[in-house]
Amino acid sequence: MRRGLPAWAAFTLAALVLLASLVVAVTIGPAGIAPADVWATIAHHVGLPAPGTLSPLLDGIVWELRLPRVITAALVGAGLAVAGAVMQTLVRNPLADPYLLGLSGGASLGAVAVLVLGISVLLPVAAFVGALAALVAALTLAGRTSTLTPSRTVLAGLAVGQLAAAGTSFVIFWSATGDSYRSILAWLMGSLAGAEWSSVAIAGVAVGVVATGLALASRPLDAFALGDTAASALGIPVSRARWAMLVAVALLTGALVAVSGAIGFVGLTVPHAVRLVVGGGHRRLLALSTVVGATFLVWADTAARAMFAPRELPVGIVTAFVGAPVFALLLWRRRGREA
Repeated sequence: MRRGLPAWAAFTLAALVLLASLVVAVTIGPAGIAPADVWATIAHHVGLPAPGTLSPLLDGIVWELRLPRVITAALVGAGLAVAGAVMQTLVRNPLADPYLLGLSGGASLGAVAVLVLGISVLLPVAAFVGALAALVAALTLAGRTSTLTPSRTVLAGLAVGQLAAAGTSFVIFWSATGDSYRSILAWLMGSLAGAEWSSVAIAGVAVGVVATGLALASRPLDAFALGDTAASALGIPVSRARWAMLVAVALLTGALVAVSGAIGFVGLTVPHAVRLVVGGGHRRLLALSTVVGATFLVWADTAARAMFAPRELPVGIVTAFVGAPVFALLLWRRRGREA
């Protein structure tokens, strides 16, 4: 444990910050809403005794617009942080992120295809199918399960991602007209503007099932961090375990991208920052990354919708503006320690 802070204390503090962030983020917007009003609305809709009631208009703003968006942001941030931490370990590459297998490219191709056809209602389904298609293509290109290696996986993902990006560019150039350009651009940069309770359900199931499963695999991940030879000596079926966890990361990332678009830097930066606090043990790393990633994306999305109101930025722009300098700082500090 680094800096003398116990892991349980770091997690408890981060969880309290996340809880406060969820409530405060819902209050931010053109319509003034107090934290007590947020709690009253939640209590009313879940059947608990409510200390007061809001007008139908303010109740709709909280329950139908802001709350599902804030919760979706938290779930997406948590899932991307976990996926990034796992991917960095599996391929032993500190620059790895959840989109390494070409998932964002595949999801983007599927999403853009339905946007230019004017059937945006199918966007989450098309994005998820595109991400799964990219996964199948990348793992097929990488080789059989028994020969799956980190370097081959990275190269296969890069090839599939570039091919999907080329396909996306072609579809946009050939078919996009009028306002569809703006919709496509917003989605490609990541946006939570259309989040609904269905988005919460999709992201919640993905995080609750897949991310929890990955967190329970902390022992194999600790072994992978020591290298394939050490992992095999510890009884880990290296190729099979790596393949299974790559599929799990891809399923998690595909579901998240389907509701939010490709939001960068969360899965890259958050795990590195958390390692500075709790070290490389995956039980602590994944638990804290979940909470920190959720908090980070909640505030990034709040800034995206509030800084230039009534205009709204794609949240991916905010995460890049914040994440890139933070990641550069982390690299600078690591270089200083290794010098």
